[in-house]
Amino acid sequence: MRRLIILLLIAVAGWQGYTRYQGHRLAQADESAASEGATPAEAAVPAASTVRDERPASARASQFRCDGRTHCSQMTSCEEATFFLRNCPDTKMDGDNDGIPCERQWCG
Repeated sequence: MRRLIILLLIAVAGWQGYTRYQGHRLAQADESAASEGATPAEAAVPAASTVRDERPASARASQFRCDGRTHCSQMTSCEEATFFLRNCPDTKMDGDNDGIPCERQWCG
């Protein structure tokens, strides 16, 4: 019983450390965005996502297929998230039901 309690305390301490680390990372992103004149949402988007894909929309859309992914964290671009929202069942990417998926990560 004593080992279980110790294990539980270690797990809780680890979880708290992880959430503090994530909060610290987000705060740093906000600070760097403010110093560069960008909004925090713009700073959170990786630079690779700003590269334009010059292929026609039909060719880009054909690269995606419904494969069971349902969350924004599983997407790699706004275009991919939009495809999944429009074409795949049971997606959880549009919390406010405005038709724009992943507003905090990709399409914001």
